[in-house]
Amino acid sequence: MIAERQSLPPVRDSLTHKFSIMGHEGYLTVGLFVDGRPGEIFIKMSKAGSTLSGLVHGFCRAFSLALQYGLPTEQAVGRFKGMRFEPMGHTSNPDIPEAQSVIDYVARYLELHFCPQSGSVSGCSWSDTPVPR
Repeated sequence: MIAERQSLPPVRDSLTHKFSIMGHEGYLTVGLFVDGRPGEIFIKMSKAGSTLSGLVHGFCRAFSLALQYGLPTEQAVGRFKGMRFEPMGHTSNPDIPEAQSVIDYVARYLELHFCPQSGSVSGCSWSDTPVPR
């Protein structure tokens, strides 16, 4: 069976979240399908051109394509949550006080906001909560 890619509409809702892990600042942007599911992610790290920044960009492309080819958010989160590498430690987000890596932080953030059956703190699903326009 060959999966078919579901592209996002040319104009789409998104959310942007500023975060920090042990002083390494970043911005996570989540592009949303019309039904509110995440369909793409972008991460901008404070040190552009660094090895970390390059690897994070590659992760975002792969993660986004996996979502667009039908991998459920819950499964994507499960595969990346818990990855451990620097930077790790305290974060600026009280809902995620510690992260084992940037990828772990992103997976846990997506779990909190897009996986209501995970028993997350917020229990919200963006498809149930309208995005301001």
